[in-house]
Amino acid sequence: MKPLVKSLGCLVFNPVNLRKRMNANARRPLDEVACCLDVPDYHDPVEATYSPEFRAGYILDGRFVISGPISRSGMATVYQAQDLLSDKELVAVKVPHLRYESDPNFFSRFQREEEVGRKLDHPFLLKFVTVEQKSRPYLVTEYLRGCTLAHLLNETRPLPEKDALQIASLLCDALQHMHWRGVVHRDLKPGNIMICRDRTIRLMDFGIAAMADSRKITLQGFTATMGTPEYMSPEQVKNQRGDERSDIYCLGAVLYEMLTGSVPFQDENCWVSMNNRVTGDPIAPRKLNPNLSPEAEEIVLHAMQRDPARRYQTAAAMKADLDSPHKIHVTGYCDRLEAPSFRLSMRETPVLAGSLIAAGILLVQVLAFLLIKHLMAR
Repeated sequence: MKPLVKSLGCLVFNPVNLRKRMNANARRPLDEVACCLDVPDYHDPVEATYSPEFRAGYILDGRFVISGPISRSGMATVYQAQDLLSDKELVAVKVPHLRYESDPNFFSRFQREEEVGRKLDHPFLLKFVTVEQKSRPYLVTEYLRGCTLAHLLNETRPLPEKDALQIASLLCDALQHMHWRGVVHRDLKPGNIMICRDRTIRLMDFGIAAMADSRKITLQGFTATMGTPEYMSPEQVKNQRGDERSDIYCLGAVLYEMLTGSVPFQDENCWVSMNNRVTGDPIAPRKLNPNLSPEAEEIVLHAMQRDPARRYQTAAAMKADLDSPHKIHVTGYCDRLEAPSFRLSMRETPVLAGSLIAAGILLVQVLAFLLIKHLMAR
């Protein structure tokens, strides 16, 4: 019997090539999102004075050939590298700064990010590369070409309503998978959403994600383990663990920004911003962007209800409205919004109250020290 792969004149039938052509011709998630059709390949620039720990050409653990740094934060540097075990496929290697490797809290967060990443498997979630033996702590993920939603919003805001709803719908798919796997992201924001040049999307950064079987992190003051103030849910501000509905609120805040061009509860003082989301509602989106449909406004305000029981209860429920806004019953909730009020209590605003109390104690100690110093000098 002749082999299946054969030549017919100039035509060659090859199942592998056929699958590649089918994948290349498949409809991609962002094909119909106009603002995402030609995004730049952008990374936040690494400061020129920075001297990277790993130089170009360095081979990490005999597997990853470092090309150079592509981004750097206060805690870690991300490098582009080639994976020698995967035909030199490009990957991103996240390496913590040496001074943090001995920090138990940071190391725990780093471990959690990898543990969560390896537990998830969805096309809209950042893919982690398994590395069995490591000489030091680091994470390896797929390398993405494109820009974050934050960068896109810096260039164009607000986004067209149709585009914003479609992006939010894709993120609901990602969240639904995470929640099904018992994971709550807790830090959903434009900077953690990658719009890729191949017209796909990724939700990234699982450093403060919570799993159903994990212990609660004890917070002391405002720290990175709480989330990002501009997008935090009221229950996170109250230092509560939160659940899937906390992610729904955060996605509502991201959608609010995409549709209006403004961050909800925007204030130069992050403590005021956090207090406002606990004590009141955001400005109605259509007051900031009159071109919005009442249905889009209804979706945002439903997702951003202060009481988790009044929000969408699942990402799938929110996605259903995003995909069919014309079916939404507009309740007129936008006319019943409550303006934020200043409220200080250890139950409602523990982080804010605790910080102000600590600042007050510190101020009293400083004044007492100055008074004693003055009396001794007399």
